[in-house]
Amino acid sequence: MTVGQRRGRRIMMTPGEVDAFLTTQRTCRVATVSAGGAPHVSALWFLWDGTALWLYSVVRSKRWADLRRDPRVAIVVDTGEEYGQLRGVELSGTVEFVGEVPRTGELCAELDAVETLFARKNFGLDTIPHDGRHAWVRLRPEKVVSWDFRKLGDA
Repeated sequence: MTVGQRRGRRIMMTPGEVDAFLTTQRTCRVATVSAGGAPHVSALWFLWDGTALWLYSVVRSKRWADLRRDPRVAIVVDTGEEYGQLRGVELSGTVEFVGEVPRTGELCAELDAVETLFARKNFGLDTIPHDGRHAWVRLRPEKVVSWDFRKLGDA
């Protein structure tokens, strides 16, 4: 879903390119709003399932406290060292909390596929190790903005 991207249409990723990019990347930057209104940004591993971005967050973190108070979020996934290699996606919207908090492995059909994919992607395991310190947050983005400077070529 790409909503409202006016600038940078020339470097905008197609929906297929966004899916491929988000599926292969591991780390995102999550921006939340603190109680005093100040922004807070933290890095976190994620999973993209084709329609939603899933975060497995420590529940005793500033990020978690911020999201409980105000579930609005902006998330950036990007890569590239040189200007002509820069590419990324910004997703924003309101998160939902899914499953038990903290997560101890209680049966939750909505999390079965997510946990399997997350475990394989980030730990090389078939099941996620539940430590009783993390829980799931899902972002179904309301807005997606993307860029891929490789599309500029030598321009």
